[in-house]
Amino acid sequence: MTLNTNPRLYRLGENAIVLDCCELFPALSKLAIQSRIWNLAFICRKNLEFQDIVPGMNNLTLFLHDTAQITFWLNELEQKWHNTKGADLPAPTIEIPVIYGGKHGPDLDKVARIHQLETSEVIRRHSAVEYTVLFLGFQPGFPYLDGLDVSLFTPRLSTPRLSIPAGSVGIGGGQTGIYPADAPGGWQLIGRTNIALFTPELSQTPTLLAPGYKIRFTPVSSLELTS
Repeated sequence: MTLNTNPRLYRLGENAIVLDCCELFPALSKLAIQSRIWNLAFICRKNLEFQDIVPGMNNLTLFLHDTAQITFWLNELEQKWHNTKGADLPAPTIEIPVIYGGKHGPDLDKVARIHQLETSEVIRRHSAVEYTVLFLGFQPGFPYLDGLDVSLFTPRLSTPRLSIPAGSVGIGGGQTGIYPADAPGGWQLIGRTNIALFTPELSQTPTLLAPGYKIRFTPVSSLELTS
């Protein structure tokens, strides 16, 4: 069987193109796909024909100034995709202290029951991995992380919560992430950190993390939390 390595390309609205790589997994790993998306975004940012370039999870959306160039770029992007090998981004490792369970991780016990594990083993497996930030989305600074142990893959809540505290660490399907600000959401909450992921007053670098960064979660017994 030949594995598909061709992205899907289509128009979005009047002036945008989407390069969709969802069907390339498992021919390419999530990290390999995202790395090539980062690289392609970097290449396209050098071109003044785009008014905005938005990397997403398994996709890249490009907004053109001139709609007459849509057909050209639908063909050009596929060629550029096959020519790119992936970006070599700076990869600092950020340590994130987490209080697991209790009121800060109300779904930890449920996640343990689903997988027939002790809560301590869920914590151990979740904190034993070095994760890679695939992209930031949903909220400013919200990291979608690659590397979650497959034994912890857990479906999202059937009914999302109306409010989740900033700093909450959750599992949603095959990914784990951190809520930068109070927000509704449906991920299984297993812990919380006091690390600020989004500080808009810092106009140059408002987000702590960026695509390619590494994260390690460190279990702690206490943290100073605002609420």
